Amino acid sequence: MTEYADLELGIHRYEAGDYVVELRFSLPGSDADTRLGQGDQIRVNLDQAAFNGLLPDDYGQALTQALFSSEKLKNAFNQALSGSQAQDAALRMRLLIGPSAPELHGIRWEMLRNPGDNSPIATNQNIVFSRYLASMDWRPVRLKSKGALTALAVVANPSDLANYKLAAINTDAELAQARSGMKEITVNTCKGTLDEMMFNLQARPVDVLYLVCHGYIANNQPVLCLENSQGKMEKVPGSELVTRLKELQERPRMVLLVSCQSAGKGSGDALTAIGPRLAEIGIPAVLAMQDNFSMASAEKFLPAFFTSLNKDGQIDRAVSTARGSIRDQHDFWVPVLFMRLKSGRLWYTPGFGDARKGAAKLPAVIRNIKRARCTPLIGPGLVEPILGSMHEIAGRWAEQFRYPMSPNERESLPQVAQYLTIHQDARFPFDELDEILVNHVRTRFATDLPENLLKGNTRLNTLLDALGAKRRDQDALDPYKALAELPLPIYLTTNMDNLLESALKAVGREPHVFLCPWNEYIEQNLPDYKDEPTPEKPLVFHLFGSWDEPDSIVLTEDNYFDFLIGVTSNKDIIPEQVRLALSDSSLLFLGFQTESWDFRVVYRSILAQPGSTRRNQYAQIAAQLEPEDGRILEPQGARVYLEEYFGKGLDIDIFWGSPQEFLAELMQSWRNGGQG
Repeated sequence: MTEYADLELGIHRYEAGDYVVELRFSLPGSDADTRLGQGDQIRVNLDQAAFNGLLPDDYGQALTQALFSSEKLKNAFNQALSGSQAQDAALRMRLLIGPSAPELHGIRWEMLRNPGDNSPIATNQNIVFSRYLASMDWRPVRLKSKGALTALAVVANPSDLANYKLAAINTDAELAQARSGMKEITVNTCKGTLDEMMFNLQARPVDVLYLVCHGYIANNQPVLCLENSQGKMEKVPGSELVTRLKELQERPRMVLLVSCQSAGKGSGDALTAIGPRLAEIGIPAVLAMQDNFSMASAEKFLPAFFTSLNKDGQIDRAVSTARGSIRDQHDFWVPVLFMRLKSGRLWYTPGFGDARKGAAKLPAVIRNIKRARCTPLIGPGLVEPILGSMHEIAGRWAEQFRYPMSPNERESLPQVAQYLTIHQDARFPFDELDEILVNHVRTRFATDLPENLLKGNTRLNTLLDALGAKRRDQDALDPYKALAELPLPIYLTTNMDNLLESALKAVGREPHVFLCPWNEYIEQNLPDYKDEPTPEKPLVFHLFGSWDEPDSIVLTEDNYFDFLIGVTSNKDIIPEQVRLALSDSSLLFLGFQTESWDFRVVYRSILAQPGSTRRNQYAQIAAQLEPEDGRILEPQGARVYLEEYFGKGLDIDIFWGSPQEFLAELMQSWRNGGQG
């Protein structure tokens, strides 16, 4: 895996024509973020009009001289480049144009040259260049596993283009080029109308939106030349496309805006102007063409781009590699990448952190399952595909109720919910969350639920029971269906739903549901668990309560503290059968983010239980989603930290990927008798 030093070059408006430049630099494996240039303000003058009309070579020279007119800036850049070379690392260079200087996006930064040797930066294979934008969308970029990628290719070729003195677009050729470039991706197509495009994106979320059209600038605003229902020209403001994409529940991971060779002067400018706006609404990556792009260049660039991208999802490196394939072409600078990914990654490849060590333990896990000495601990990741992200709910609450504490707490549901118990009343976050989730499930899965459940005061678990049954029938890899197939006597869950119990009943097992008595209400109102769990009559132990018993739910910061104090100070809170399973069986952590409150509290609770010497006799595995770009400052460093963190308590091997992906691999091994 290539290592990267990270250079962020930020440009912000100072006064008319003058800008302040800041450089931040870090070496690979270092958490230190260094400000280059001795911390002084570096001022430069950038007059976009001075570059207009220049030929590409002259443009690049003039831009380089203007940006690096300051010796401090030139020396700082050379220092970053030599520092990365000394570490045998590539340099990831992110150009951050601040919100105070949007006019600078009109500059063709991809023509910038290395002030040291005058070579083009954009085609240097040791420098990965992109334009980086912070997003107004507070949601983090959640990396997904590569899986089977899909794309929607849209070519807008209105029949009356000649009336507007625009050349016709060869739809067949453009679609053939898209399919050729994305040959490892499933490419669907639709008509070039905005409504048709949005209908397809809503019905079937895609990874890549590939749009070919004419465009122009009017009143300093981009306009796209799409089609209407009769196939004639429909002038769609770029802002309308941005708004419609923003309203999607699941947006594309990448948008490609292509101006074909016949597009005429101005098309590239229009498409490039939309790029920053799409990044600002949360599209992780936007690749636009800032001028005419010749067919000869496109035929080399696109296949090279997608071939590199398919390897590991590293989009900035893929653009750099593809630019290198057309370094001798006059239009090598035309593709421009707008990105809100600090890591540059669009997706990850699931698997064990140490593939040789982790995968080798699966036979031991299978053996422990067969002998009924394996205990799954189920976290939010298993129910998140249905209920959505609790981080997003916390973020919406923080915005709606003006959460006043640290910004990095705004996505922490326990902390925001704690605030609401004071800002509103003690029951408010519990009732509000229940109402939000009921409405969410009814809205998102309206076509999958019986009509009688779409109205009235239906309980959340009733909705989930009906939805879970349908998902198990339709999806052979449903995680609850998989868990119910395993002959285990005890299941532990931090989730409040009944999806596991329903799955167990569906295969003829008789689960006994028991809530952890972490507070006085549960202790006084629910009976003790006295039975001996068996695979036929397994125990489903809810650590953090159930939606059917609102007073049992662990939600706020205080709830988590009370739970942790209770289970560590009074060992009898955890039934003896569960304590034995935690100390004398193989543990599978499924669906936790290991930096979350859910996992940390459960993890500390397990370490507090007696029997640590027995625990180390068994294989322990955690299915951990990749650290999130945008919420984790340095995802790769976070990954290393978490792997080391596990080694200090339980010796847990990490499967980097979703619990669904891990269970699919586990079930394949299980059905093959543990042989993989």
